[in-house]
Amino acid sequence: MTLINAVPQRQGAVGPRAAGLPDGCLALAELAGHVLGRPVHHVRQTREVSEVDRGIASRAVLTGPNRAAQLAALEAPGGPVLTIGGDCGVELVPIGVARFRYGPGLGVAWFDAHADLNTASTSPSGAFHGMVLRSLFGEGDPEFAADPALSPGSVALLGTRVFDPDERAAVSRGLAVTSSDALADVEKLYVHVDLDVLDPGEFPGLNYPEPDGWTIARLVSELDALAEFDVVGAGITECVGTPREVEVLEPVLAAIGRLLDPR
Repeated sequence: MTLINAVPQRQGAVGPRAAGLPDGCLALAELAGHVLGRPVHHVRQTREVSEVDRGIASRAVLTGPNRAAQLAALEAPGGPVLTIGGDCGVELVPIGVARFRYGPGLGVAWFDAHADLNTASTSPSGAFHGMVLRSLFGEGDPEFAADPALSPGSVALLGTRVFDPDERAAVSRGLAVTSSDALADVEKLYVHVDLDVLDPGEFPGLNYPEPDGWTIARLVSELDALAEFDVVGAGITECVGTPREVEVLEPVLAAIGRLLDPR
């Protein structure tokens, strides 16, 4: 049975909309519980921020109470977990736990307008949500670097259309790829959906909107195409939408539900 964890973290993001992430998380998690018919477990996260440290905004909060609460919520092995964020930084723990449990054959379908492959030394903003995937490959700040790490080439960037220079370099050396063909040989799959993969005209409640994104129908189709995989977890992040605005995401939640709990 799928477990839904609501993780209303905001400190991994900076910018004018970041403060809306906790409320967006709660609105989306409530809808997810309704659509999937599952209870929602609320993982307590502080709303306090801390200073930039070693190039990462709110580093002390991210490595302290927020992470500890997420780890505690995933201590007991069980069925698949749907993590509702919050910023993309919430994916560090569930994907890291999945890599530990399932081994180097774990792959990740990363639906996101951004590659999230920066490090503290290359990030233009210092926001950890733009570094989380690089950390899952075991690189960057050692306090965030996953161990064990994802295998190079095991992550497919899908719908990604914004790259910083160092992120392009990471893709060029094969750290992540830009085609779902790379997932052909994975044994287990984690599905990450940053809602900014969508076009802002489709869903306005995006923390970091980028033009020329997908329609909701396109995202649902791409998710349904992953039905052949053994999906062991999923995450949906970066929502700042109101309870009324998130209603249009019901088809996306239903598609993820089909992956996590196939009939």
